[in-house]
Amino acid sequence: MSVSVIGPVFVQTAQAAAGLLREPVLARRWETPSALAQFQVSGLAGHLAWQVLAVPGRLDAAEPDGPALSLVEYYTAAAWVGAPLDGDLNTGLRTIGEQTAADGPAALAAQVDATLTQLRTRMATLDGTRLVAMRTSAPPLTVDDLLTTRILELAVHADDLAVSLDLPTPALPEAATDLVIALLARVATRRHGPVALLRALSRAERAPTSITAL
Repeated sequence: MSVSVIGPVFVQTAQAAAGLLREPVLARRWETPSALAQFQVSGLAGHLAWQVLAVPGRLDAAEPDGPALSLVEYYTAAAWVGAPLDGDLNTGLRTIGEQTAADGPAALAAQVDATLTQLRTRMATLDGTRLVAMRTSAPPLTVDDLLTTRILELAVHADDLAVSLDLPTPALPEAATDLVIALLARVATRRHGPVALLRALSRAERAPTSITAL
């Protein structure tokens, strides 16, 4: 067993992102469109919260058969990357977000807080090398890699929700932003090649139109 090194970073990141769920403006804009296409603010808040609320169940599930995918392989193979917004997959994600947020912003914030309290204790003995999967049909990842995917989701969707509410994007722990930026750079390199990424970061005159990772 190897105690998770990502677990504490996940909890700190989730706590920072969850601050948006307690902002008074969230309740006022609950039923308005968000900055994320086809998401209501309520559904986006639910989607952000789901990145935390889904974790205990994944950790409690039976260990799937290996071998584990690497993070780059996971994102390269992910069915939702590039999926149409009105397709079944993205429609399902929006539905889950709305269902998660169904009891309103105060209840959603309280649910996330309670889950984080549970996870904060659990992280002290969590095996970061054990295999887990986000869904029954999903490929297995190590616990640390799974939590890294949730940190990425929290970082991206905290920005989406902050923009939707006209608030500053929450500052995340440096360890979290380092993880997310490194992972996005690796996935972008797989998708576009190293030269495209190099030019985008160093040569504006030769930069490609996009080096989006996801």
